[in-house]
Amino acid sequence: MTNATTREAKVTRARWIRRPEGSNWGDFGPDDALGRMNLLTPQRVRAAVAEVREGITRALSLPLTLPGGNGLNPNRFPPVLRPTRRFGEVNFNYELHRKVEGATDVLCDDLAVLHLQYSTQWDSFAHAGALFDADGDGVAEPVFYNGFRAGEDVVGPSDLDDSGFGGLHERTTSSGGALGIDNLARTGAQGRGVLIDLRRHLGEERTLVGYDTLAEIMAADGVEVEEGDLVCLHTGFAQRLVEMGGDPDPDVLHGACAALDGRDERLQQWITDTGLTALIADNYAVENLPSRPADPPAPALPLHHHCLFKLGVHLGELWHLTPLADDLHRLGRSRFLLTAPPLNLPGAVGSPTTPIATL
Repeated sequence: MTNATTREAKVTRARWIRRPEGSNWGDFGPDDALGRMNLLTPQRVRAAVAEVREGITRALSLPLTLPGGNGLNPNRFPPVLRPTRRFGEVNFNYELHRKVEGATDVLCDDLAVLHLQYSTQWDSFAHAGALFDADGDGVAEPVFYNGFRAGEDVVGPSDLDDSGFGGLHERTTSSGGALGIDNLARTGAQGRGVLIDLRRHLGEERTLVGYDTLAEIMAADGVEVEEGDLVCLHTGFAQRLVEMGGDPDPDVLHGACAALDGRDERLQQWITDTGLTALIADNYAVENLPSRPADPPAPALPLHHHCLFKLGVHLGELWHLTPLADDLHRLGRSRFLLTAPPLNLPGAVGSPTTPIATL
C-alpha cells in the first residue's frame, strides 16, 4: 500500500465508519467536498456549450434587494449599503482636493452588510447537515456531507455577541471550512441547464409536486435529464416577487406556486438515479415548507437532507426563471448553457449568484 493510499484510508476511518443509506459519501474520494459537481466533466461542459444556438442570454438573478423585507425568512434581511471612510471622512462624493492639492477627482466607495442567502442564491453543503451516527457507536453526532464534522470542519461561535449583525465586529466568526461555497466558485459552476416548466402545467396555486407529477410534465414537454445536468424548476414564484416590487405579502407567497414534495421517496430516488449535479428553483427552499409530517426522527427539510447531506447536490433558490421559461417555450427547447458561479468567499455557507443562461 502506497503512502498516499495509507493516508486516504486513515482519513476515511477518522471521518466516518458508517455512511447514510442511499448516500454517495466516499464515492468521489475520502476528502471530497465537490459532490456531484465532479460529474461536470470537460466532455459534459462541451455538450453544454453545444446547446448555444441563438446567442440569446438571460440573467436569472433577482435584484439583491428582493424579496424585500423579511417575511419569507425572519432571519434574513435585505442588504445595507453604506459609504466607507477616507482620511477619517465620509468617502462618498468625496472631493479629493481636500487632501491632494489640485485634484479634480470626486470619489465614492461603499461597503455592504449582506445576508448571503437572502435573494438569488446557492446553498453549500455546509448549509444543512444532520445528526447521524457516522462513528458506528450508536451515538448520533452533527455531521455534514462526506462526514465533515460540526465543530471541527464546520465551525461557528458559541457567544451570541459573535453572531448576527448587531454591533458588527471586524473579524470572521464562522466558516463552512472544507465545505464552503468557494468550492463551487472554483469549478466555475458551468454546465448544461435543463428547465422543467411546472408553472405552465400547474399554474400559480400552491401544488405539492411529487415524482408522478414531475414525470408527467417532463414527458408532456419532452424533457430529458441526464447525468451532469443542472436542473431548473420554473414555478413562477420569483416572478411574483418581482411584481410585488419589494413589498411582498407573506400570506400570499406562502401559499403560492408549485414546490417539490421533499418527503416523496420516489422523487428522492429520481434525484439519485438521474445523476443531476444541482437542483435549482425560482421559489424559496426548492421544496415545500413546512414539509409533510413524518415519524421522528426525521429531517424537517427532507430534500435539503437528501441533496446537500447525502448526495452532495447543490441547491439553488429564488432564481428568476420566468423570462427564460418563456424563451425556451417559444423556441421549443428545454436545454441551454448555464453559467452560475457564486462568490469566491472562502468558508461561506451560501452565496448570491448572478446566473446567465445562454441559448
